[in-house]
Amino acid sequence: MDLKDKDQVGKNSSFFDSFKYAFKGVLTAFQEERNMRSHILIGSIVLILCAFLDLTVNEWLWVLFSIFLVVIMEIWNTVIENVVDLVTGDIFHPLAKKAKDMAASAVLLTAGFSIIVALIIILPKLWQILF
Repeated sequence: MDLKDKDQVGKNSSFFDSFKYAFKGVLTAFQEERNMRSHILIGSIVLILCAFLDLTVNEWLWVLFSIFLVVIMEIWNTVIENVVDLVTGDIFHPLAKKAKDMAASAVLLTAGFSIIVALIIILPKLWQILF
């Protein structure tokens, strides 16, 4: 974290700064969270696969929506984990565990939703090509 980041406690000074710090947040999540890298890798593979399938606009929207939703939920999970760790430190608290478990379950449920979308949209198209 550079000195400017440490000193900033208020709003961003410019519209450009807002984008810069938002992009930094995505980059930090990608660099520091193994699960984020896994979600990005799997999402990229799905997008490459979909490029070779004859998806309608609506199917593309569902696929993109489910991939982005998993990534967004992973970021929220990380935010919640970091805030809970900041507040509790090394002290165990059952409410802290509950919050972290529920945040992780949101990612799990969203990933399950993405799998259902893939089964409905991608699997039949692959089935037609392969058999």
